Parts: sequence; structure tokens; C-alpha cells
Amino acid sequence: MNVLTKDEDRALREKFLADNMLFLGPDPEIMRNHSLAPRTAAEDDILGRGVDKHQTHHIRGLINAALSEAFTMVNQMGAAPGAKWGDLVTGIYTNSGDLAMIAPHGIIAFAACCFYPIKFIIKYWVNDASVGVRDGDGFIHNDARYGGVHNTDQSMMMPLFWKGELICWLSSTIHEGENGACEPGGMPAAAESKYDEGIKMSPFKVVENFQLKRDLVTFLQNSVRDPKLQLEDMKVKLHAVMRLRERILAILEQYGRDALIGTLRSHLEDVEVEMRRRIAELPDGTTRVLQFMDSSLRESAMQKVACAITVKGERMTLDFRGSAPQFLNRCVNTNVASFKAALCTGLLQNIWPDLPHTMAVLSPIEILTDRNSIMDAEGEMPQSMSLMPMFKACVVWTIPMNKLNYSVPHRYSAVIASQYDQAATFVYGGLTQHGDVTGNFCSDINGMGQGARSHADGEHSVSPVFGFMADSGEHEINEEDTPIIRLGAQRLAKDRIGWGKYRAGMGYEQIATVRGTGLWGFMTGCEGSKFPSAQGLFGGYSCPSYQLMKIKGINIFAELEKNPKVVEVFDIVELMNKQPIQGAQYSSNDMGMTFEICNEGEIYMICQGSGGGYGDVLERDPKLVMKDLAEDLMSHENARDIYKVVYDATTLVVDEAATKALRDRTRRERIKRGKPFDAFCKKWVTKEPPAHIPYYGSWNDRTTIYATSYGRRVAMPADAIQGAFMLNPKDLRIAELEAEISRLKKPPRPAKTTKTPAAKAGVKKKSR
Repeated sequence: MNVLTKDEDRALREKFLADNMLFLGPDPEIMRNHSLAPRTAAEDDILGRGVDKHQTHHIRGLINAALSEAFTMVNQMGAAPGAKWGDLVTGIYTNSGDLAMIAPHGIIAFAACCFYPIKFIIKYWVNDASVGVRDGDGFIHNDARYGGVHNTDQSMMMPLFWKGELICWLSSTIHEGENGACEPGGMPAAAESKYDEGIKMSPFKVVENFQLKRDLVTFLQNSVRDPKLQLEDMKVKLHAVMRLRERILAILEQYGRDALIGTLRSHLEDVEVEMRRRIAELPDGTTRVLQFMDSSLRESAMQKVACAITVKGERMTLDFRGSAPQFLNRCVNTNVASFKAALCTGLLQNIWPDLPHTMAVLSPIEILTDRNSIMDAEGEMPQSMSLMPMFKACVVWTIPMNKLNYSVPHRYSAVIASQYDQAATFVYGGLTQHGDVTGNFCSDINGMGQGARSHADGEHSVSPVFGFMADSGEHEINEEDTPIIRLGAQRLAKDRIGWGKYRAGMGYEQIATVRGTGLWGFMTGCEGSKFPSAQGLFGGYSCPSYQLMKIKGINIFAELEKNPKVVEVFDIVELMNKQPIQGAQYSSNDMGMTFEICNEGEIYMICQGSGGGYGDVLERDPKLVMKDLAEDLMSHENARDIYKVVYDATTLVVDEAATKALRDRTRRERIKRGKPFDAFCKKWVTKEPPAHIPYYGSWNDRTTIYATSYGRRVAMPADAIQGAFMLNPKDLRIAELEAEISRLKKPPRPAKTTKTPAAKAGVKKKSR
């Protein structure tokens, strides 16, 4: 009998455990690391010998062209609405899985997340005899817990082999939408656990020998409401990646293995070096910003997002400790890997947009969070609307970084206030006029108002906060495919804006109804109805808060047939203030709404938001105020009340002397109202959050986290966050109504009789 040595025994035991692992969940070692992997031996050898900079630049251009071609294929052929509007990306990664380059269009965060599942495949499937990674294989993935934005996004990933060696990885990702979740459209606001979120694809092989495996395709089609969409876009992503593969193989044939590997690695390292250089240019110190999300999409909830940016030398730290705790049964959590991808987007979109789009920009930055906070949620937490904290990550840089950048002699972009950062669009689902079952979202999400700049007004409805290269689509295409009818679309939201020396870009109104179906509904996944979403900069106003409004109980098409002039213009303010349709039920609600049936002709109205303003409103050039009036972007009331301009309302000629006098008087009134800082704090600052506000996060000490859980206020240590459990709003409403019914059912108490003076004295009345 052979006796094993200690080392042999340990190796045998470790092999047994590895071969019989119960579940390969998201790997914390992969998911918490956003830095570049160390050089491989091949990379170190190639870069050690030196690369030809001119050749590298040329190869980079060829790769860029190949990525652009693959992007265009998906954009032109994709079935998902998101594919048509540019909510997609194609990317190339090193053989270690680091994101090297993406197409010059598309969504940065999609590719910035995709390297996590690729690294998972490398770690777990390459040497697994039952899976393996071979030429012609393709892997699919959508579960954000393994790396991604949210479960509506599906990625196709393919290894590229050349002469038997794995050289790099390629990917294509689309926001598909429908994924079989508890509500149609893929982003269920009603999800209370991850098991409500639809299919959750860990990275698995769905392609062999460049062919989709039909058994797995059928399984996925069977898991969603729109099987045609699932099949078509799997084919589209696969063939786009295959075309990209052809182009990269041509580069290998022409320039060789070393040239391509050297280009990809040097591209990443050059970006990291440049990031360190730019950080070193900034002044040392710390700047801070506080943001708040005001809704869980089911109820009001003030969720703190705290960020402190510290620069010391070439080192930068982003500290999010003290932010809101995770929700145990609400879907507005995100995991830290997804949150970092959104941070990458914000840096490349709002701070240094001239840098190459790669996760290497985050490699030299340290990111601190509290475990089990809303942006670093534990894997069992629902995350279907992770967009809420991720959108904050897209803009969280703008306030503190622009304070640091303001004093730097050389700037790489304009100083800019926050862009509007909410998903103000309709998610829909039901039976189309063609008899098809579907669910998805509308392209209005891609037209958020830009923040004002230090030298100019912001652009109106410029782009989504998560991708400045996406489009807002064509409503006619959507109306052909779905029963949604636009009664008002992309009308700029007059007066609903971030004011300032330079004003923000406006959003647009969205007024929608349904026709030609007996089963249809809408959902909205948006906060910012009580607390403004986009902050102003250097004295600029934040954007206003926005509401969801409905006109129910009528059929607008029947009303228009009776009286074509019943509604003169489909304008939200006009409709809600004048209420022209008799017998209709008018209501105003928070922008977060779970899926709700919309009967034919009922009207739903939301508004895409404005960015934040820049600078003091009293410094705005009166000519710019008159220009906004002439273009009907603002009212005379606000021109006078906000900007303090004196002018002739008919000719729009400014009285400059009177305007100067009014503004000087306003400044003096401001000073008179002002208080010393200590006096203000003494009256304003409290020891803990007000009891009547459902507050989540730290208060004056980031080591203590407040929350409302099970209907009562709790405080917990930041290093031991348990999460908040929310009661069902319907149960709370039922309890309120039952209490009211109970009160109404109680018999009235008999009225007290007042005795007369005679009765009190005991005198009896005489009978007649």
C-alpha cells in the first residue's frame, strides 16, 4: 500500500474539491478587481523587445475599423429596439481578458463589464474537460453578478485562436430588453428577489464550430416572452463577432502575432500611464459630493450616495463609504463590478472624453465602498433596476472633479455640470396589434438633457447619460411594431430646466397611449420626483423634479372623434392644468411605477429631464434670456423672477440700466438674508435624520448607517450592514383602508344630554 506524502495528500484533496464544487458562483477575486492583469510571459517578452510605435498606431486604426464594422452590422440587423438606437457595443480583449478597445460608437459600460465573464471563462472553463475553450466556440452571458450592467444586456464572447494559440477575445453586446422577468421588458421594478429577474445566464458555451447549439437556443427562447427576438439577436451577435474575427485574423496574417499582442497590451499600459500623469497634475486634496435617490420605484426612500475624491500625487481614491444600505427586497441595488463600469463611463463621458475607451482608465484608481451597501450589494439581492445607483455613478465625478480641474492650467474637456441621469422612458409589454407577445423599452431614454458648461449652455436632449454615442430612434418604427401611439413626442419641456449663468440642456415630453390591442401595459423605472437628479455647478440650479402623469378612464380616440378640438395641443402642463377632457381621471404620481395595464386611449405622460445649471443666474447675459424667450424655451414669469431681467415683453428689448439696478438690489437682499455658517448649522443640523423621512445612509458619522426596515427606523454599523426589508405598499394601503373601514363601522357614540337648571335642581314638570 502506497502512503501519500503531505503534499500529495493536499493536492489530491484540492483536486477532489475542485472537481466536485457545488456551485461556481461569481468569483470575488475576479469581480472585485478592476486593475489590469499582470503581463503574460508573451506580452513581457514582446514589450521588452520594444514595439514599433508607427506600426502600433496603424494596427490600432485597423482594429478600430473592424470594431466599427461589427458594430454597424449589429446596429443594422439587430431585432431589439436597443440595437436600432445604438444601445450596443463590440469589443476586443487581451488573452487575459482585459478590455483593450471598443468600437468608436456604442455603450462603454457594456464592454467595460464584459471582461469579468471572460476572466471567469478563462479561470473555470479553459481547463474543464466538460467545457473547454476551442476555436469556433462562443459563450453567452447576461447575469450582472458575473459582470454586466443588468440582465437585459446579452453578450456573445468568442476566443480568437491563431496557429493553435489563444491570442485575444472578441465580444458583441446588445440591450435586448425582454428576458422573461416577472414584468415584461426586462427591467422589472416589482422584482423582490433575483429570482424575479428572468433568465440569469452565467457564462456558458452556446456556440461550437461557429454554429449556435439549437438545444440551448430553444431553452433560452422558452425562457422569454419574445422567442423571435432571442433567436434573431443571438444570430446577429454571433455573425458580427465572426466578421470581427475575420478582420483580426487578417491583421495577424499581415503583421504577425507579436504585433497584435504588443498593440493590445501597449494600448492598455499607455492609457494607465496617461491616467497617472493626469492625476498627478491635479492639486492634492479632497472634494466631496452628496447625491440622493428618492425612490425604490415602489415607495419614497431617500438613499444617500456619498462620494469623496482624494488626490495625492499620482494616486486617486474614490470613497463611497457611508452610502445607503442594500435593499433585501427592492431591485435598485447593484454590485460593485457593475458600479465601477458606470464610473468608467462617467469618467470617459464627462471628465476626460479624449482618452481611449478602456477600463484601464480605472486601473490606477482605488475605489472604497461599504460591503452590502446599495452599490456593493451581496449577490442574492435583486438588481434588475441597478441603473438607479449606476446612473449616479455616471455623473458623480462631475461636481468634485470639476472643482479639482478648475485650477489646472491645461484642461482636456469643458467644465460641465451634471447631465440628467434618469431612465425617463416607458417600458412596455403585452400583445401587439399583430398578435405577437413582446416586451421592451422605448428609445426616449436616449435623449437626456446635458449639463451647462463653463462657457456655453448645455445641449438639449443630447444623449443618454450612459453612452454619448447612442441615438433616440424613430417613433414611426416603434409604432409599426407596437400599439404605442405618440400623442406628443420630443417637445422640449419649457421652463423645466437647470437655471444658471449658463442653463442646462432641456429634456422632452413623452405623451403616449395605446391603440389596437386588448392587452397592453406600461412601467416606468425612474426616480427624481421629489429630489432633483442633476446637480448644478458653481451656483447653478439643479434640474427640477419630474412626475408621471396619467389621464385614465377615457379613450382619447373616441373623444377626438366626438370633438377634434377637445385637446388643442398635447402639452403636459396644458393638459394637467386645464383638464379639457370631461369625465377623465387626472393624476400625478412619482416617476417610479410597476407594470400597469393601459386601456385603449388612456394617456401616460412623462418628461425627459434637464441637466444642472452652471454659475449664478444673476450673471446670465440678458441677451441669452431674450433668446430663450424668442425660442419659447421659457416663460416671461421665469425671465423676470429667476434671471431678474427688465425688458419689453412685446419687443424683447432689454432695459439694461433697470436690469442692473434690479440685480444689484437682489444681491443686497441675498446678503441680508444670509447667516454666518456656524449660526446656520446650529439651527439646521440635527443629530440624526428626521424621524418622518425614510432615510437610508450615514448622517454625521459614516460608520453608522440608518435605514427604515420592517417599517421602523434602525441604525447599524457600516462594517456590518444587514440591509433593509421593505413592506409591500399594497399591504400598507390595505391596512390603511381596513383601519378606515373599522372606524366607519363603529356605532356613533350617543350625544351627551345637557340638563336644564330645573332638572339639575330636581324640580319636576307639572302635567297638563
